[in-house]
Amino acid sequence: RMKLPDKVYTSLKWIVMIAIPALATAYVGLAPVWGLPEPEKISITANILCAMLGTLLGVSTAAYNNRDK
Repeated sequence: RMKLPDKVYTSLKWIVMIAIPALATAYVGLAPVWGLPEPEKISITANILCAMLGTLLGVSTAAYNNRDK
């Protein structure tokens, strides 16, 4: 069984909950101002990544919390 070190888990959690949504929001907000390409596709991609990584972290957390039961 693979176990993530606490630091890796905490970093991944921060990336999924804070970094990706913040970067996607900034990109979507700035895209029309600066003429950046494909803001809708970037937003959808970021949401899919967050959902996928969040689910994997949630499953990992549940397995870790239930290991002694």
